[in-house]
Amino acid sequence: MKKDFISLCDITPDELEELFLLADSLKKNPRRRPLEGKSVAMIFQKPSLRTRVSFEVGVAQLGGHPVVLSQEGIGIGVREKASDIAQLFSRMTSMVVARLFDHAILMELANIATIPVVNALTDLSHPCQIFSDMYTLRQHNKLQHGIKIVFVGDGNNVVNSWLEMAMVYPMHFVLAAPNGYGPDPTILKNARASNLSQIEVVEDPVAAVKNADVIYTDVWTSMGQEAEAEIRKKAFAGYVVDSTLLSLAKSDCVVMHCLPAHRGEEISGEVLGGRQSIVFDQAENRLHAQKAIMAKLIEQAGNNSD
Repeated sequence: MKKDFISLCDITPDELEELFLLADSLKKNPRRRPLEGKSVAMIFQKPSLRTRVSFEVGVAQLGGHPVVLSQEGIGIGVREKASDIAQLFSRMTSMVVARLFDHAILMELANIATIPVVNALTDLSHPCQIFSDMYTLRQHNKLQHGIKIVFVGDGNNVVNSWLEMAMVYPMHFVLAAPNGYGPDPTILKNARASNLSQIEVVEDPVAAVKNADVIYTDVWTSMGQEAEAEIRKKAFAGYVVDSTLLSLAKSDCVVMHCLPAHRGEEISGEVLGGRQSIVFDQAENRLHAQKAIMAKLIEQAGNNSD
């Protein structure tokens, strides 16, 4: 693996499997403490529940000390330059976990820092979420080459990371979204050019979910898009994951959502809490998957300094 965990297309299939096995090991043996005596700087520009809890608890369980910083406290990109922060953290901590709006700021941190930097979410991508989602599908014996994953909703940062994963693991990935709400065009182009997976972007969710192994959705309006909320509600009115849509997929199709969920908008409460939902397994597995990512990065950092 590279020094940092920024994009899923930076890892190889063998490294993906290695991380799965490491997550299994750390889940079974919580006494392993590869971060013993080390501090991890955690920057949260955006409000966070699952990301903050999973990383903060994960660092503690690995024996480390999480140093949690808000935008108000650090002022990254405003009061403090990202490059200056990267140099400071490199001298005082062993790793940086950053949940930011602007992906460019994350890249500046990673380019300057001499310690590992983990992408905990940006406006462009959410690799930790998708790695833990893959781990969850594996846990449910759903992960197989050619798995059909249908994302119903906005082509957002979560979709971008699914497309990156499609360059590592062969799948049939379909985005069903209204015209104008597609994924990042460069990431989409690269995913298609890799020729590893079948990639589709369509407008009709009914046709999209036929033979789906997984139906995935997310909120229609992400943080930072609040001014577009009413426009988006109208645009996505036909993109609700409810029992009717789910009935058109495979009978053993599972439902995923990265949370928080708006019941009655992108997903019905019946489906979210139904027998085919694995949503809260996803949430729990953020902890185990991210512990594996941090443990691997800190191991590599130690080996590189020898």
